[in-house]
Amino acid sequence: MPLLRNAGVAPVCRPAAELANAIKPLVRGELAALAPAKTPIPAAHLSFRDAEGRERSIADWKGRTVLLNLWATWCTPCRKEMPALDELQTKLGSPDFEVVAVNIDTRDPAKPRTWLAETGITRLAYYADPSAKIFQDLKTMGRAFGMPTTLLIDRNGCEIATLAGPAEWASEDAITLIRAALQPLQR
Repeated sequence: MPLLRNAGVAPVCRPAAELANAIKPLVRGELAALAPAKTPIPAAHLSFRDAEGRERSIADWKGRTVLLNLWATWCTPCRKEMPALDELQTKLGSPDFEVVAVNIDTRDPAKPRTWLAETGITRLAYYADPSAKIFQDLKTMGRAFGMPTTLLIDRNGCEIATLAGPAEWASEDAITLIRAALQPLQR
């Protein structure tokens, strides 16, 4: 693969830029709206809380590929794609990959957990940002335009690709693309 000469890519994100370029042929079908990053942004600083209320950030997943998904109970497309995210975690969740779905509901903190339980979403760990700061941070960086917002993040904490809107994450197209994104880990 040719060396990228884009001065705007942080050195830590150069592998993500190469990976974004490599997955372009796989952006089709159920993932046709996925946008491989032209200039990947560092995302390790993005923070939220876990189920016990502890502060977490994407940096906690260093060495793993992450599918970061921002969702809310008031977002119908978000609710529709949650079962597919849960299934994706079942199919590909491993020491190399995790779906990190972060709820950004700002009102009733019990509502998202209740909805997940009622819907049978059991394989995703619970993460939340009731201030919705993570969404605002991504919006400021030009990566969030609406809900849901999803970023595929490499093992160095850099964006590989972004999707504004829902997708069928458990589809063959998605599985193939994510497996390709994991290839560098299998060298």
